[in-house]
Amino acid sequence: MYDLHTHTIMSDGEMLPTELVRRAAVLGYRILAVTDHADSSNISRLLEGIAHMKESARCYDVELLAGVELTHIPPSQIRTLARHAKQKGADIVIVHGETVVEPVAPGTNHAACTCEYVDVLAHPGLITPEDAALAAEIGVALEITSRAGHNRTNGHVLRVARDAGCTIVVGSDTHAPSDLMNKEARRAVALGAGMTETECAEPLSLDIDRFLHLR
Repeated sequence: MYDLHTHTIMSDGEMLPTELVRRAAVLGYRILAVTDHADSSNISRLLEGIAHMKESARCYDVELLAGVELTHIPPSQIRTLARHAKQKGADIVIVHGETVVEPVAPGTNHAACTCEYVDVLAHPGLITPEDAALAAEIGVALEITSRAGHNRTNGHVLRVARDAGCTIVVGSDTHAPSDLMNKEARRAVALGAGMTETECAEPLSLDIDRFLHLR
């Protein structure tokens, strides 16, 4: 199992990275990305902190990915900051999409879907078919999320992503210990979004190293 969207006390999460890794390992996760909320003030610090944690994660048989979630960034700055994060060693860059429960700047989805340095557009709300098609062209994945509020539009996101041929990932947007999903909970989120049993297989067991070009 994998989770590409989690938070720690380095932003607004409740757990140290070590505790997050340990709890994920017990649930059966083998790949975990820490993607704390980031803007121009903290990208380097976040990535450096998680880089120091990778050896500890290996002790629990977890491949830890250093990442950031660019959050409430002006759309015009997304490409610059996503590129900066990659240059600083980010394994994954996700963008906090235009969820319907927060005042994310209009144009954020479009900026993320046209940026080659972005890997995942998280909880993209009422994303347009046009932006989804752009995401599919450059390999930006769209997230189906279990996060309360953000998950209101999962059905819409799935339909649009399916029609556009986008890669789909299932993420928890974990902030607290109770947010981490076990295998059955992940399956329930996928099915609840409208996936068939057959469709669930690929998003729930995606080859993350290949998707992120880590090998």
